[in-house]
Amino acid sequence: MLTISNDSLNITITKAGAELTSVFNKKNGIEYLWNGDPAFWPKHSPILFPVVGGLKNGGYQHEGNSYYFNRHGFARELTFEVAEQTDSSVSLFIETSEATLAVYPFDFKLIITYSLHEEELKVDYLVENKSDKDLLFSIGAHPAFNVPLVKGTEFDDYYLKFNEVENAGIYPIATDGLIKNDSVPFLVNTDKLPLTKSLFYNDALIFKDLKSTAISILNHLNGHGLTISYPDFPYMGLWNAKDANFVCIEPWCGIGDMENTTSQLSEKEGIVKLSAFENFDRTWSLKTF
Repeated sequence: MLTISNDSLNITITKAGAELTSVFNKKNGIEYLWNGDPAFWPKHSPILFPVVGGLKNGGYQHEGNSYYFNRHGFARELTFEVAEQTDSSVSLFIETSEATLAVYPFDFKLIITYSLHEEELKVDYLVENKSDKDLLFSIGAHPAFNVPLVKGTEFDDYYLKFNEVENAGIYPIATDGLIKNDSVPFLVNTDKLPLTKSLFYNDALIFKDLKSTAISILNHLNGHGLTISYPDFPYMGLWNAKDANFVCIEPWCGIGDMENTTSQLSEKEGIVKLSAFENFDRTWSLKTF
């Protein structure tokens, strides 16, 4: 387990999947990250790479060959190496190996950097194309935050606050796990979404066209909450394992397979095409209060 800290925050990360396992605010004594209770969901904040979401029949095609791996890709299943660490930051990486080439025929390096800036945690994703061919990938975050955050409050006391007034539909997930092609109305001229556990009984709420670049978890009883900011992540998923005490706010560069997928990786919606020897960099951040 790796630890970084400053006067405000104490953060722990495991090399397994380079996954955040704790976000603790020293000043208010609140743990913000879900504890990974396996009775509901045994994760905390997995990294989604080189795909986000599920693939039709668990696989994809590329240059005439078929490949298969689990939902959300393989990065969360691999052990990362530490590239650099200070008291308040750590960088971890994985790169191409025989194991990755068996399911993903691309030469890459993925570097995850966690850094603290007063009461803010920044999470940087850097993808390097190590070859002279286009690198095709998606990447996304999947952090789960405790709801309720403090004693004396209940799940239904909390709500999501968007930093823009939204008129946005959601894209439902079909019974076969594919995302339906057409949206249904959901957010109508509002910047607030009250939280109830039944909101997620039909799986994740998936958005393609939010205007917001930040979402907060707030409550009606006190001033404690958090804000996750995600500029340049075009897709968003909100999720909760049935009746669990957490909510995931998931900024994505990519999306699971739609019903109209061709299963060709190069044609996949949301796929990033990174040119030869180029880099791709995205950052999301978390403020706790």
